[in-house]
Amino acid sequence: MNHTHGAAQPIGKKTKKWTRWIPLYLMMLPGLAYLFINNYIPMAGLLTAFKNVNFADGIWASPWATPLWKNFEYLFVTKDVWVITRNTILYNLAFITVNTAMAIFIAILICDIASKQLKRLYQSAILLPFLMSYVIVSYIVFALLSNENGLLNKTLLPALGMEPINWYASPQYWPVILVLVNFWKGIGYSCLIYIASINGIDPALYEAAELDGASRWQRIWNVTLPGIKSSVITLTLLNVGRIFYSDFSLFYQVPQNSGLIFSTTNTLDTYVYRALLTSGNIPMASAAGFYQSVIGFIVVLAVNLLVKHISKEDALF
Repeated sequence: MNHTHGAAQPIGKKTKKWTRWIPLYLMMLPGLAYLFINNYIPMAGLLTAFKNVNFADGIWASPWATPLWKNFEYLFVTKDVWVITRNTILYNLAFITVNTAMAIFIAILICDIASKQLKRLYQSAILLPFLMSYVIVSYIVFALLSNENGLLNKTLLPALGMEPINWYASPQYWPVILVLVNFWKGIGYSCLIYIASINGIDPALYEAAELDGASRWQRIWNVTLPGIKSSVITLTLLNVGRIFYSDFSLFYQVPQNSGLIFSTTNTLDTYVYRALLTSGNIPMASAAGFYQSVIGFIVVLAVNLLVKHISKEDALF
């Protein structure tokens, strides 16, 4: 009798513990449903990368491509393959380096401000561009660079004794322009994450370092940076996973789709989009997306393995 009662009690406790989390599971349901519908169901469409899609028959009934990798060939046979691959990778490396370094720098500066009102003001100011559409951003850039009425050509360059520049026909300037635009628009998101990480560091660590005679720079180097290391690694890994992707709106809308500067603004995404507009070949576009995803996955695994080798507790998995 006692044995039966003793066995039933742990089961009752387990049941009670499970039911306690029911409200949280219910809160998760909308997000999980969205994730499943938006991210997993469309994965069935990857089949189009390996088929000659005929929409009269549907995706499933369409014949397989022969050879199976036929839809991938156009990515590698074009004479521009080196240019678009180089642009995609180098821009992403520049974005990761500049945005990470500047986001940490700005986050440290904001956390040093004593006034709470000013902190909120600066945090809102750096986040505002992140919330803007790239359509708006492209018009802001155009207002600066326009040949006829742009601020640079009509005001700043003449004041410096320089001739106006036809920005939308001069590819050499666009690597700097795109890096600056991406920095201005995207810095707010990363910066807020680093601010939250810095605020989560135990103040006693700063007090102990100060008592030991550590300078401001030494406190940043030995307390702040180690304290946000996990956040930096996580965000960097997520960005590295998209190193074969490019922000389509940044590279298509901001340069105004000017063909004269394709040598420095054309990336895998814009190339695929233009190829799709020209040929209407959806399987080719699907093949490009599949290729980018697989390469990105491999890169994330490799970088995570490297992080795991250096600092196991900071790896994603």
